[in-house]
Amino acid sequence: MAAENSGSTTSKIREAIVRYGFVAVTVLLVAYFLISEPNFRTSSNLWGLLVYAAPVGIAGLGVTIAMTVGGLDLSVGSTAGFAVSLAAWTMVIGNQVGGVAIVVVLIAGGVIGLINAALIVWARIPDLLATLTTMFAIMGLKLVLVDGKSISSRMTLDDGSTAPGKFTEGFLYLAQGKIGPVPFPAILLIVISVLVWFLLERTRWGRLLYAVGANPEASRLAGVRVGLYRSAAYVAAGVLASVAGLLLAARIGQGDVSAGNSLLLDAVAVALVGTSVLGRNVPNAWGTVLGALLVTVMVVGFSMKGLPYYVQDVAKGAVLLVALLFSYTLSTRRATLPGQPT
Repeated sequence: MAAENSGSTTSKIREAIVRYGFVAVTVLLVAYFLISEPNFRTSSNLWGLLVYAAPVGIAGLGVTIAMTVGGLDLSVGSTAGFAVSLAAWTMVIGNQVGGVAIVVVLIAGGVIGLINAALIVWARIPDLLATLTTMFAIMGLKLVLVDGKSISSRMTLDDGSTAPGKFTEGFLYLAQGKIGPVPFPAILLIVISVLVWFLLERTRWGRLLYAVGANPEASRLAGVRVGLYRSAAYVAAGVLASVAGLLLAARIGQGDVSAGNSLLLDAVAVALVGTSVLGRNVPNAWGTVLGALLVTVMVVGFSMKGLPYYVQDVAKGAVLLVALLFSYTLSTRRATLPGQPT
């Protein structure tokens, strides 16, 4: 009897760690930086955390949607980088206003998602291989578009003339604007997070996305158009990656050819970390957002501590490892991630 009680207590403790451990790690880390770094607890820095987290979080939400159908989109980083260059080319070289650049970039993200869907659903190429191929193709296309150079306002073109356009104030508002005291990127992150949460958790389409990821064959036999739902997931991932690229472009104010290079690893990491939040063990919107905030807190906090950038990469790896331990080692309800049998 005592052994049974002991086993029950151990199981409850383990499940409590799995359910609340990651949230506790985040709270403790934030508390540590709040206490030890006066600059960390300023209101401008706290809002800045959400601004910094917005591109990673939004791209991570795109990865999350792809994960719900049992896939993984490795092209989100290159798509975001392409969005930066395309937005800059449209405004600076094409001499168009920011609204046109936004529409062009979002359409491009949707097209990239459709290409991924065609390779995965119709050509039946595995998700990782298809999106890896797309990633390399987009990286090359980005350089071809801008002749391998960053684009900035008033730059000198190859023919000796000056670029006719510039980054418009309306476009820069995406990253630098505020509604009251709240930065616009923070509002955009919150709005998109709510929309993705509502889609996945409160609609029939969301339930079917999860069903397709859990068992595509059973879903097909039940009458679900599996190919359509998988395609929609990759289109959504492409569009959200483009939104992340728009924020990056508005933040730096130029078409930096290196923009978005690190976004893939961060976006995939926060989506994977999100599966362990509250013991869900499935891709979910709020888990991804919490993962993005945790990564941002670490980067900003360690930078204030004066630690070198490579220590931040080690810390990101450690956080991902802890999340995977929560999902696989400690949890009795194992996570189902892309490429795994359910």
